[in-house]
Amino acid sequence: MNCTLTAVEGIKVGHWTDPEQATGCTVVMCPPEGCVASVVISGGGPSVRETALLAPEKSVQRINAVALCGGSAFGLEASGGVMRWLEERQMGFETMYGPIPIVPAAAIFDRWTGDPRARPGIEEGYFAASKATDSPVEMGRIGAGAGARVGTSRGVDKSSHGGLGSACTCVHGVTVAALAVVNPGGNIIDPETSQFIAGVPDEAGALVSGLQGSPVTNTTLVVVVTDASISKAEARLLAGSAQSGLARVITPVTLFDGDTCFALSTGSGPQVPLIDLSVAIQTIVGEAIVASVQLPQ
Repeated sequence: MNCTLTAVEGIKVGHWTDPEQATGCTVVMCPPEGCVASVVISGGGPSVRETALLAPEKSVQRINAVALCGGSAFGLEASGGVMRWLEERQMGFETMYGPIPIVPAAAIFDRWTGDPRARPGIEEGYFAASKATDSPVEMGRIGAGAGARVGTSRGVDKSSHGGLGSACTCVHGVTVAALAVVNPGGNIIDPETSQFIAGVPDEAGALVSGLQGSPVTNTTLVVVVTDASISKAEARLLAGSAQSGLARVITPVTLFDGDTCFALSTGSGPQVPLIDLSVAIQTIVGEAIVASVQLPQ
């Protein structure tokens, strides 16, 4: 049974991974008609592209893909490869000069080890788009999660591996799913028991003081997708719910993190009370984050 992001009909996910240099990128592909989408960006260190147009008042209503990248700001170049793949298939925002693919992107800092110049670029983004499939999402140290770490606020040498995770649920006949690239400065804890899951064990369940990591290198990226029929403004609210989901399992979520949460809808399903979607998203985001570090590393 598929209980990952691709459980939402029409959604595909593809990865490019460099396991030797511990970096990569992940592409969430929308159906041909695109997805209604918005975003919430928190903290002081985001690394993003094409997110301003996701504000509810902006004219573009649908996007074609989301690119999640390693390599910090350099890695955002991978979204250009996704655009090229979509352009070749005549997918994008229609203009008199042809379609322009709309591909918002966000990146994590993953240059903890290896060659600092290693990062995904246009060819790697194109590869990830070409490999996108509706099969269950591969998780762990793959794609944009290949070089992620957990607990870096106490120093990289003490941190544990992060990764990429996904989970889904059903609410009133619609599917709600999340994919998370988990690279936080804080620890991951069980939201029900507050027990330590990943990060720095002696800091489990406690707020971290005396941060030792760089204040711009801790980021968790989330893509939430549903088939419930929602507006762009409602997508913005649900992206905020995804951000709330981070705080259920990551402690602390700091002012310095570049956390970025996208909310997408294919719109193929019925309308569902927004509060029910919001609660489901907070839960499913937490499950995706936990899944990112509970697979064999």
